[in-house]
Parts: sequence; structure tokens; C-alpha cells
Amino acid sequence: MLAGGFTSHNHSPFTRSENATPMIEPLHVPGLKQACITRLEGLILSGEWQIGARLPAERDLALSLNISRPVLHEALVDLAAKGLVSIEPRRGVYVQDFRTSGSCALLTSLLTFNGGRLDPAFVQSLFDVRRTIECDAAARAAFHRQPEHLEQFALILSAEQDLSCANPAVYTERDFSFHLLVSIASGNLIYPLVINSFKSVYTHLTGQFFHQHCDSPVVRQVFTFHRQLVAHVTAGQSGPAAAVMEEMLQYGERHLDYDDMPAGPSRPSSTHDSPGT
Repeated sequence: MLAGGFTSHNHSPFTRSENATPMIEPLHVPGLKQACITRLEGLILSGEWQIGARLPAERDLALSLNISRPVLHEALVDLAAKGLVSIEPRRGVYVQDFRTSGSCALLTSLLTFNGGRLDPAFVQSLFDVRRTIECDAAARAAFHRQPEHLEQFALILSAEQDLSCANPAVYTERDFSFHLLVSIASGNLIYPLVINSFKSVYTHLTGQFFHQHCDSPVVRQVFTFHRQLVAHVTAGQSGPAAAVMEEMLQYGERHLDYDDMPAGPSRPSSTHDSPGT
């Protein structure tokens, strides 16, 4: 049984019948649509296209970007789903304020904008949301964890003892797996979906943390927090589990150096702002 309730199968991918056609995974190459989305997001998030501004007509914009109108329209539909633009039939496409219309789908775009370097206010907002969700998840996990969750926690804790700084990315992946498992053990069906939705943002920040402090007492303290939290979850101690989670998250925040990040998309530009502010 795999995480999420899916049953594994014993069929080998290398075993096939005499007449079977071998399966070939399709190639995934970023296309014009994604390139168009990235370009338009940059124009909006940078403030070059300000809130309330009407985009050029699709025909003219497609011509400027050297793409077809169908590709442009698909890109605009994606931007509308993220809350960056609104498409008004027979009127045009208008830039939206993502604070009032944006969705979680926009988080990855905010991360990759400006080369993945974030405004400290945006980072702090992420920390606040994470603390709210994960502290409650830890408290719930103490009540709702199942034997298989405790077994998985034990595997993670054991693997952490053998980690090496030869590959700091492994630290990041193990740490994400730990926090995701806490959310799964909480019994709340939405928390794991939220944590997974934040994965690219989460691993970006924790990746910086582990890169900065790899093979130091700072990282070893994180693993100590992991062991303490698992002990409280195992004992069914809700309050102490939440307290350890909060202490651990605050500890990570204090040791993540992001003060030198240039200003990013912390505040969208209105029609009264100058471009790029």
C-alpha cells in the first residue's frame, strides 16, 4: 500500500508479453505557450503592465511575440486562472491585482519571477502561512497518526543519520518528506494537498537553508527537532508536538539568510504606481 491509499503492483516495467509494444515516455519540452506565459507574467509582476491596464489586442500581441493567436489565447487563459488577468468578452484582457484575485497556482510564478530571489516580505508571508498550517497538523497528528505513519517516521529518522553534505539536495528532499508525512498523519485531507502545492516554494527556501548550514550544528538541531516531534506524536501529546513544530519553524526562519534578496513581487503595482514599484 502506497501513501495516499494507492495499491502497488508487482508487475515489472521490464516484463512484457511476446506481442507487447515497449512503453516509451513522451518527451516534455517547454513550448511556446509556457514561454509566452513566462514573458507575460514578467511584464505584469514587474509592474511594466500595471493593475487595471488593458493588454494590447490579441492579434497585435501575438504579432509582437511572434506566436499564433491560439497559443497566446491559451496562455492568457492560464494567466486568468492564476488571477493575473481577467478576460472580458468583447472588451479585452485586463491586468488584475493578484492579492484580490490570485490563487495558489500563482505561487510558483512568484517564486521563479526575478530569478527565484524573493522579497523578504513575501518570504515572511510564506512563513506565516506555513506555521499556521503545520503547527495544527502536528497537533492533529498526535491524535490521528496510524501505525504505518509511525513506521514511516522511523524510516525518515533513520535515513537522516546517514545524510552527507556531498548532496545537500537530499537534505531538502528528506526534510520535505518529513513535513509532508506530518500533514498526512494529521488526518486532514487538505493539509497534504496544500503542502504539496507549496513544494517548489518550500524546497527553494529550505534548499538555501541546507546549503548555507550543511554539516553544521544548525542542521543537526533540525534533526533533533524531528526526533522530538516524532516522540510527542508517538505518545499522543498534541500540545508538545505543536510546540516543537513552532520552535523548529522559527529556528529555520532565524537561520535562513534572505536579507540580501532584491525586491520582488511583494506589492503589485496599481495604475497610480510607477512601473516596477
